Amino acid sequence: MSKTLTEIAQQLRDANKKVQLIYAFNGVGKTRLSREFKQHFAPENNSGEEGDELEQPELARNKILYYNAFTEDLFYWDNDLKEDAEPKLRIQPNTFTDWVLKDQGQDMNVITTFQRYTNDKLTPHFNEERTEKGGGDKQITIKAFSEVTFTMERGDATHSGNLKISKGEESNFIWSIFYALLEQVIGVLNVAEPGDRETDQFNQLEYVFVDDPVSSLDDNHLIQLAVDLAQLIKSNASSIKFIITTHNPLFFNVLCNEFGSDEKTERYSWKSKWFSKSRLEKNEDGSFHLIEQPNDSPFAYHLHLISQLEEAIKSGQIEKYHFNLLRNILEKTATFLGYKRWEHLLPETDDGLPNPYAKRIVNFSSHSKHAAEEVSPLKPEEKKVLENLVKHIVERHQFWRGKTT
Repeated sequence: MSKTLTEIAQQLRDANKKVQLIYAFNGVGKTRLSREFKQHFAPENNSGEEGDELEQPELARNKILYYNAFTEDLFYWDNDLKEDAEPKLRIQPNTFTDWVLKDQGQDMNVITTFQRYTNDKLTPHFNEERTEKGGGDKQITIKAFSEVTFTMERGDATHSGNLKISKGEESNFIWSIFYALLEQVIGVLNVAEPGDRETDQFNQLEYVFVDDPVSSLDDNHLIQLAVDLAQLIKSNASSIKFIITTHNPLFFNVLCNEFGSDEKTERYSWKSKWFSKSRLEKNEDGSFHLIEQPNDSPFAYHLHLISQLEEAIKSGQIEKYHFNLLRNILEKTATFLGYKRWEHLLPETDDGLPNPYAKRIVNFSSHSKHAAEEVSPLKPEEKKVLENLVKHIVERHQFWRGKTT
């Protein structure tokens, strides 16, 4: 049955599951769903100011912790080229990072987590409180934990100057702040008696909502992040429930494997019945479907993509983004079948080499560098290439042609 995101948020809250894992393509509405879910605990005021979302008021934080794209908006780069200053990542004034870094003292755990997923030599440095000269005779106070600089340690007590890290590394740094807090929250709440806990700040917490923590990670670090997150969640002995959304199929499947079977260790006792996995889809009329996938069957991601492409071909509504879906299928299938490059799955020329025209069209259409290329309509011959390639890989590599839902 079609629903609004508000109704799906209520459905998630009504579900009796410790972990709900949701897959959706980018742009379907994962981040909006996280905001709708938050509304059940702390409705936003009507001012319409973005800062209200970023501030994450105390009421919401006491009932729900959430990580989504708006969390990253708390951080921005200060590139003072005029003064030739070294780059620093500034943190907007907010209760979230103050709570993690100042109140909970998690800065060292943040650094350790960040280096685990990036480079053990790439080191964040949080600032201490200081005063600077402002305009005229004014003195400006720069608060502690309001700036971060990054250096590359050389292993001989020296390091590089301040670096501007990549967007992917920046996303991982911000995730590391949230993850360090999550570790502490679970550790505190695993103490059964509330009176014995080191703090009572988490006692009212009911949900943790994580929206797409994955950004620009290679497969090895991506798998490690998924396993670490799953093990941390499974170690939770309290009543907190978790909702995780992602667009990344590898991340989704690793979490499915981690949560989808019974396991008993010294740290936790986990049962697969506490876990559910679903796929969020957006209908043409703007409504949504949340389709639950049985835990005893694999997530048919490739089949779902194939069905999406075949639907576009049948309706004649082929867009440039469909080449992205095709490229994704080719890359994952090549890895599964043991090919070194996805091009080896393309039709071959008479000399046994991958068809160069097909390769060029897939490359160009799935990696456009300019915004104008994204909106320009596809030529009829380009649409025909996609149609022929989908038919080729389905027939040659024997994709099962049943339904995927």
